Amino acid sequence: MRVGVLTGGGDCPGLNAVIRAVVRKGVEVHGWDFVGFRNGWNGPLTGDSRPLGLNDVEDILTRGGTILRSSRTNPYKVDGGVEKIRQVLADQGVDALIAIGGEDTLGVAKRLTDDGIGVVGVPKTIDNDLGATDYTFGFDTAVSIATEAIDRLHTTAESHHRALVVEVMGRHAGWIALHSGLAGGASVILVPERHFNVDQVVSWVERRFEKEFAPIIVVAEGALPEGGEEKLLTGEKDAFGHVRLGGIGTWLADEIANRTGKESRAVVLGHVQRGGTPTAYDRVLATRFGLNAVDAVADGDFGVMVALKGTDIVRVKLSEATAELKTVPVERYQEAEVFFG
Repeated sequence: MRVGVLTGGGDCPGLNAVIRAVVRKGVEVHGWDFVGFRNGWNGPLTGDSRPLGLNDVEDILTRGGTILRSSRTNPYKVDGGVEKIRQVLADQGVDALIAIGGEDTLGVAKRLTDDGIGVVGVPKTIDNDLGATDYTFGFDTAVSIATEAIDRLHTTAESHHRALVVEVMGRHAGWIALHSGLAGGASVILVPERHFNVDQVVSWVERRFEKEFAPIIVVAEGALPEGGEEKLLTGEKDAFGHVRLGGIGTWLADEIANRTGKESRAVVLGHVQRGGTPTAYDRVLATRFGLNAVDAVADGDFGVMVALKGTDIVRVKLSEATAELKTVPVERYQEAEVFFG
């Protein structure tokens, strides 16, 4: 059997760990051949590929990013895209695909399975917003990076007695903001799931100043004030219809400064949350996902995604995995509110 592997969407710590596990088990247990498709779904669209052998994955466990590179290509936005993929797979003798990605990448995987192409999905997103899995790899690393940044910002905020607004990733789900804010002792945490009242935020900030402490406000990029609109970096959309968000941190810092008279600065962590070495947790989870994805291919169980349930790796239908985003529930946010102000 010859199996293709690709990584789609935003890069994420742990991708290489999946690739390594897939190739190691596929070659050593089953004797399969592997081909890596470059740049997400653009690879099987255009035939851009490279062989993947044991030597190719020997030293990639600890590396961030993806040796296969990535893109946000959507083959269903390309004329004849499905037939092009079908032809490339036939030309290269590929019997099945393992697609590692988030909502958009796995949404394509689901449609391709419906169109008769055998695909197994592996969940990847630092936002931890994929349904049907308790956690996605990359999330723990992103939270660790954001928490370290918040820890460091506490000291400079206290030294200058200023408010600092830390903008983290999270378009529709505030998991990174919630976890890093709790772990970093933030004074306020703002998430997309709950529109915030600016007056209330200012009140929490002022209460913090009154206690002779400097407030740290952690805000997800997709968070919205009541009656407000998303802050866009540009009006451009990618192939899946997503616009680039950003700017809520700067806007909020200006509002706090204007309303309190206190110095307030914004820090946007941006893509630093995606980069670098994956944490031990993400390496182990990504490795387990890769091993179980090979099992699914061996069983001919296509149209599924490997998922974490408790401490077990299970299989769920891709249709279930991509049906809806996993967002922060009210009760989890209420836990964090105890520490506001």
